Amino acid sequence: MTSATDPSPLPATPRLIATDLDGTLLRDDKSVSDRTIAALAAAEEAGVEVFFVTGRPARWMDVVSDHVHGHGLAICANGAAVVDLHAGGKLLEVRALERETALDVVTILRGAAPGTSFAVETTTGIHYEPDYPPFHVDPGATVATAEKLLHEERLGEGAPVIKLLAHHPELTPDGFLTLARTAAGDLASFTRSSPTALLEVSGLGVSKASTLALCCAQRGISSDEVVAFGDMPNDVEMLSWAGTSYAMGNAHPDVIAAASGRTVANNEDGVAVVIEQILAQRAESSEAV
Repeated sequence: MTSATDPSPLPATPRLIATDLDGTLLRDDKSVSDRTIAALAAAEEAGVEVFFVTGRPARWMDVVSDHVHGHGLAICANGAAVVDLHAGGKLLEVRALERETALDVVTILRGAAPGTSFAVETTTGIHYEPDYPPFHVDPGATVATAEKLLHEERLGEGAPVIKLLAHHPELTPDGFLTLARTAAGDLASFTRSSPTALLEVSGLGVSKASTLALCCAQRGISSDEVVAFGDMPNDVEMLSWAGTSYAMGNAHPDVIAAASGRTVANNEDGVAVVIEQILAQRAESSEAV
């Protein structure tokens, strides 16, 4: 494991930087520091594309929408959606969780972990059960059982489901994740990014990594040309896929194990620290030629 203070793990010519937001690029107060803003702009000016890759839905991307350059694209909902931030979060691609599959997952988790409550994130908003803790209150949300929410329109019609959320009031976060993957991992992709026992369920095979790989393939960019940053289990696949990856100083142990390097914490601008080193190394290489 190498550190961001050691220049040896830095790729000579990265073409794309992929960064998580919460706990990674953003400080704990959800702000983007001036140092980070400058580093992102410098990377784009140097010809390195920057992709925000987050568990957030498109409607929560205003925190970084002013700081996206060039292509304007972001990967949201753990890979379930690709959006154009230059066009106000317009959906360009959706990798939906089929409603019938979501219903099967609900049934299985109700049996495996009694007390689980659910929310359904669609391309148009979030809806949740009466017992589900609404971490971000949405005045347009429908409150009903998950079975009703998922049957609200006939299967195959209505707004696509991009994420099913499952919350348990007593289980540990990692314990709940392991239980869910064991019980229903053959039906859908399970991950988490919250410090609470809140699981995020996507279509089978949908992850930050798989959607990022598709976006890179469209640009002729290989995994070896990607530098990725993250802090929570929903970043593990992306960090494992990228040629160079950094766990934040505040990262989950599974993230540290998956990444090829470490940087300082999000509140210390760990992403900016690495970007600055990459650009400095590139400048030195150019001067030496």
